[in-house]
This record gives sequence, C-alpha cells and structure tokens, in this order.
Amino acid sequence: MATVPRHQFVPRWWEAADDGRWMLRDGGGDVQTWLETVYSDQTLITRVDAVHADTVAGPDVDIPVEGAPTSSSTLPSLVVRMYRHAMIDDRHRVLVTTGSGYGTSLACARLGDDWVTSVDVDEQLVTTAKDRLKLCGYQPQVEVCDITGTLPGRYDRIVATVSVRPVPLTWLHALRPGGRLVTTIAGTGMILTADKNADGGATGRIEWDRAGFMQTRKGSVYEQPPGDTWKGAATDDGEEITTSRYPLLYPPDAWDVMSMVELKVPGIDYRREVDGDARTVWLLHPDGSWARATASGRLESPTVHQSGPRRLWDELERVRNRLNREGALPVYGARVTITSDGATTLTRGGWTITL
Repeated sequence: MATVPRHQFVPRWWEAADDGRWMLRDGGGDVQTWLETVYSDQTLITRVDAVHADTVAGPDVDIPVEGAPTSSSTLPSLVVRMYRHAMIDDRHRVLVTTGSGYGTSLACARLGDDWVTSVDVDEQLVTTAKDRLKLCGYQPQVEVCDITGTLPGRYDRIVATVSVRPVPLTWLHALRPGGRLVTTIAGTGMILTADKNADGGATGRIEWDRAGFMQTRKGSVYEQPPGDTWKGAATDDGEEITTSRYPLLYPPDAWDVMSMVELKVPGIDYRREVDGDARTVWLLHPDGSWARATASGRLESPTVHQSGPRRLWDELERVRNRLNREGALPVYGARVTITSDGATTLTRGGWTITL
C-alpha cells in the first residue's frame, strides 16, 4: 500500500450531494486536498449509472448526475482485508475484480504480474484500468468478463470485490483443488469464504467481519424497481396501514438486520429522507411490493404503509422480533456448504437457508 500510487487510479470521483444527486470532484485545482481525499481510507465512487467520472467533459466540476453507483475504488483497508481472508501466499494464481484497477495493483505488488488475473464486465473500465496499471509498471492479465460466467483460467484464489447470489458454479470449476474463494452475498454485509473440496464443492463460513460491495451486473447499469412502484410508494396510502412497535430503522445502518431480511426477501431497494424532525424510510421490491414508514421523532413509533404481493415491513419486523428475543441473529459465523452443483447453504444451530 505504501508503494502503489492510488491517485493514478482515481483522478476524479463522484461525491453524494444532499439532494440525492452526485457531484463531480477532482480536487478543484487544490492538489493537497485532492491527495488527502485520494489517500484517505474511504471508497470513492468513480461511475454513476453509465457516467464515468473520467469521461465528463468541461471545466465545471459541479456537473450533477443522478442514478446509482456502478463502479468505485474500494477503501484500501477493505481491499487488504478481503485479500487477508483469501490467505494469499507466494505462487498462488489469483483472480480479482477490476473496477478502478487499484485493488489489482495491490495484488500485483504482492505477487507479481504473472500471478494476477483481473476481470470486469465493463469494457471501458478494463481499458482504463489497463492503461493505469501499465503507467504504474504493472501488466497483469486484464479481461472483459462477466465474473458470474466462464472464467479465463484456473486459480488458487478468487477474490471478488463485487457481491453475488448465489456463488457462481463457474467459480468452483475455475478453482483448483484446495483453492479458496472470497466474496460477499448480494444485498448483505456478509463476507463468505470457502475452500474447494475433493468432491468439487466447497465448505467455509460467513466471517465475523463485515463488508458491502456493489452487486454484479449484466449490462451497463443496474435494473431499478418499476417507476410506478416508486410513484405509489412516495405518497400513496398503502393497502395496509399500521403502527410499528419499534423506533424507525434504516436497515443499511444495521447490517445484521439487513442481511437477515435480504436472505429472506432478496432484492430490496432501501431509500430514506429527512425533513426536519420527520424521517421516512422506504423499502421497494421489483415485484411491486413497497413499504413506507414515517416518524416525527427519534423514539416515536413510525406509521407504516404497505402494498403489493409482500408485506416488506412485516418481514423487517420479524427479524427485529428475533433479535430482541434471542439477543443476536445467526447470519455471522454461519457454516457455508456449497455443493458441486452450486447450491449454497448457510447453517448455524437450528437455522438454515439455501441461497
């Protein structure tokens, strides 16, 4: 980390504004501020929807865009933690994900170019990362590749700084016997590590550590919940209106709770808004289900509106009930079993779920 120049990989980035849009940043001509940001231990968003920070033209760096982040330079400490979970050693052939190319450069600095392969689904990101890696003196194999599909080789370690659900079967095919994979479960804060078995499957666990990464995507941007779902959730009365027994919670602020909900109902989009003392949280699902909860004070029980085929807030309440009843949730520390046909099962005590 002391020898890899992160500033080469993130000359510009997107910064979240209070109105939900993203503002372009590049230090504004203040080199010291730019370097302090780039070398801080934080994730820097480099792409929002299909707009990469490097491609925005013009002298005005306050150009706003709207959308969801689609690529970033992960905070350096988390990249290193993921590599530590992989237990990388000399002469391990390692597959990593590209993004800005910074994480790839760290792997090259540790192992040497010949032992590192880096893949990304986005051709522009791959081309840019290749150029910047070469500028820093690194020339690993970097390819345009859907990491959930067929991989371009065989590896001792697969470290994905993107999230998946379930673990792709192709990873088992690409891992050598005894090889290890490290990833996160989509929509959760769960780091999954697993070692390949002689039967072609893998066993491991959900680490006690936490991490959150963007999900894999097939196209240039992520699919969003239907517009009419959001339109209704924004202000309409729900088919069911209740008062919650708990103070208002924004699930991404409580990773164990969010992870349990996501395992049961994958694909929820969380949003929130603060207007003075009033706080509102939305849960949106691609099947048209939505929930909106609003509270005026920190300890006030929120009013909840729900509609659609599922009652999303009820699912959240069930998880919070379990947490209050048992004092903990079983997601972290769970045993992971991946069969040779790709079925991923988590178990802890009497709790089990198959992804």
